[in-house]
Amino acid sequence: MSTYKKTTPPRTRGLEILIFLCLLSGVLTRSARSQTDAKPPAPPPDVVVFQNGDQLTGTLVRGTGDSVIFKSDVVGEVTVPLAKVKELRSQGSFIVLRKDEKITRASRQPGTITVNDTTVTAAPASGPPQPVPVKELAYIIDSATYNKEVTSNPGIWYGWNGSITGGANVLQSTSYGQTLTAGISLIRAIPTVSYLPRRTRTTFNLLQSYGKLTQPTVPQTNPPTPDSVAKTNIFHTDFEHDKYITSRVFVLAGLSFDHNYSQGLNFAQLYGGGIGWTAILTPTQELDLRTDVHYQRQNFVAPTPNEDLIGSSFGAAYSRTFPHKFLFTASGTYIQSWNNFDAYSAIGAAGLALPVYHRFSLSLNVLNTYLNNPAIGFQRNSFQFITGVTYTLH
Repeated sequence: MSTYKKTTPPRTRGLEILIFLCLLSGVLTRSARSQTDAKPPAPPPDVVVFQNGDQLTGTLVRGTGDSVIFKSDVVGEVTVPLAKVKELRSQGSFIVLRKDEKITRASRQPGTITVNDTTVTAAPASGPPQPVPVKELAYIIDSATYNKEVTSNPGIWYGWNGSITGGANVLQSTSYGQTLTAGISLIRAIPTVSYLPRRTRTTFNLLQSYGKLTQPTVPQTNPPTPDSVAKTNIFHTDFEHDKYITSRVFVLAGLSFDHNYSQGLNFAQLYGGGIGWTAILTPTQELDLRTDVHYQRQNFVAPTPNEDLIGSSFGAAYSRTFPHKFLFTASGTYIQSWNNFDAYSAIGAAGLALPVYHRFSLSLNVLNTYLNNPAIGFQRNSFQFITGVTYTLH
């Protein structure tokens, strides 16, 4: 009696082994991916323990002088005086600076922060702890902000803020015409965060007013008398770069260009350099004083001769933010020529921006320009009252 035994061909057995290995590889890969995709445990929240025993959890944002900014889901962002803090523990990455320490662009090693009654301590990942007495504390800065605002070299387009203003007046009747006004005001202060001392500041301003009013002769004569036309064309632009040598004193370089049809001034150009002082600097107001030495070229309509002047400017600029984000600005500049004492001029301006909707504001501005040596037959004084809509860029 014969016995039949079924055997598996070698090719089929190899295929089964290949399928088994593929399935095993897929299972192992999925398991490894699941372990890789697993999020690391969240770091513990920062903790503030007050002198009275109360405790607040959240995130340390920054510190300035004798207080810190702490953000909590319960109370939001609050300012906490260090005198009321018994203990603070933060697992964030921070840089601590002393009051007597000059802020340079050198890189520093960040660390976690602990605060007790009298000392703020930064503990880097490598290296010894860095204790700073609370009375000597200037800033606690997170490492990302420090690297971006202090150590890095910002590009030319970084950090610009400002506003754009436009206005129009159209008349259509027996007399007809229009007046158009446009303005741009830009500023870039580095660092861009307000709680760090300034390193540089750059400003750019441009204002253009153009108008044309046509008045027909009424009643018309025979032969016809041509219509009378009154034109307004006033242009101003300036650019200034400030380099702070202390927290309040800066050196400056600037230029400006002007055209004023109402004073017979075809074109004026000014180039100079000087020094300035920020006399007042608070979160709500600022006052800057400046003076310079410059060269100025004035081109007038014929037959008035042109002027090449060496002189100095003495100016002040003030801004204040009121409740509800009302913004008041004022500036004044006196320009004196040293090689022709009669060729002096002055500029005064004031403005008020009233928020209307989101970034849009109603702007009210006055601008007065006095030129002691206008073109022959033209008035010395030029006054403008300008209303318009302002859009704030940031």
